[in-house]
Amino acid sequence: MNTVTVLAIIDFEARPKAPLTRMMNERLERLAADLQVLLEKELREVRDCNDLTVYLSYNSSYAIRWRITNEVPEHVIHTVADKCAQLGYIAWKANDIRKFNLD
Repeated sequence: MNTVTVLAIIDFEARPKAPLTRMMNERLERLAADLQVLLEKELREVRDCNDLTVYLSYNSSYAIRWRITNEVPEHVIHTVADKCAQLGYIAWKANDIRKFNLD
């Protein structure tokens, strides 16, 4: 695999109270960086997929959720799902992603 990208997505509508905002954003960015390193190691030998992009965010209960945002083979989806499940992250429902304007 050529490129693995894990992005921390901040939901500005569901932000916690001000003192926690910075800490939670930094935590989410750190977890995204850690997941990126983990997936790069796990998918290093994959040859049938060039790029993987994963969004990481909090849900309304502040649990970590993940979502693959580009087309990848099924075995890559399963690898990401397994690693995220091991870390206690939940799958991001498809209709939630439309809340963000990432342009």
